[in-house]
Amino acid sequence: MKKIAYIILSVLVLVSCSDFQKVMKSEDIALKFKTGEELFEAGKYNKANRLFEQIVPKYRGKPQAEKLMYMHSMCFYKMEQYYYSGYRFEQFVNSYPKSEKAEEAAFLSAKSYYEESPIYSKDKEETLKAIEKIQLFINGFPDSKYLSEANILVKELDFKLEKKSFEVAKQYNHIYDYKASIKSFSNFLLDFPGSSLKEDALYYKFNSEYNLAILSIKNLKQQRIANALADYKVLVNAFPETKFLDEATELKEELEKEQITDNKS
Repeated sequence: MKKIAYIILSVLVLVSCSDFQKVMKSEDIALKFKTGEELFEAGKYNKANRLFEQIVPKYRGKPQAEKLMYMHSMCFYKMEQYYYSGYRFEQFVNSYPKSEKAEEAAFLSAKSYYEESPIYSKDKEETLKAIEKIQLFINGFPDSKYLSEANILVKELDFKLEKKSFEVAKQYNHIYDYKASIKSFSNFLLDFPGSSLKEDALYYKFNSEYNLAILSIKNLKQQRIANALADYKVLVNAFPETKFLDEATELKEELEKEQITDNKS
């Protein structure tokens, strides 16, 4: 029975493929629209879109164009071809701003740009573009049912920028470029004052200040020790039970000893 079922299924697939190829080669655009719509409803987005690609230009300006353009855009989205879905949905909204699908299309366009945003360690250009697109959606549809999700997407994208900035500053610390690390962490704390990485940033800034002070020549050491001790206070005032308390306190005590020794000499 399994073998018979497999044979029947194979025949149906061959017939289906044969029928699809006939429609693809047909000059009947109405048939292609109808077949494409059926394939779209069945979730066969790749085949549907192959037909839509052929007929989109021919339906431009016709009553069916709105529905066709929506399905065409959605096919790209469902196939996870977000570069194209972002652009196509954007075109749809511009062409049909009063459509009942305009809000959904605007959101999916913005979300497509979100999906195109790479991991935090890559170039941030696409992430900035995605934030801009989602913010435009939020401004354009302030009462949207998608507003909550849009805000979540923006927060995720913002965190990518925070993480990238933080990791760059931390990398300077790891390669012993303490001046660059201090500057980068200072900028990070100014740019992202409410960041979930603030505790870590304050510690590593203090750590860089500590190392810079310890390695300084005599006429620069006292001021740099003072800077480092000030950063220690900022850390423990902001996070009294910081996870870095033991190691930070140890470094602070070393700085105080160094301060006394240096003053005596």
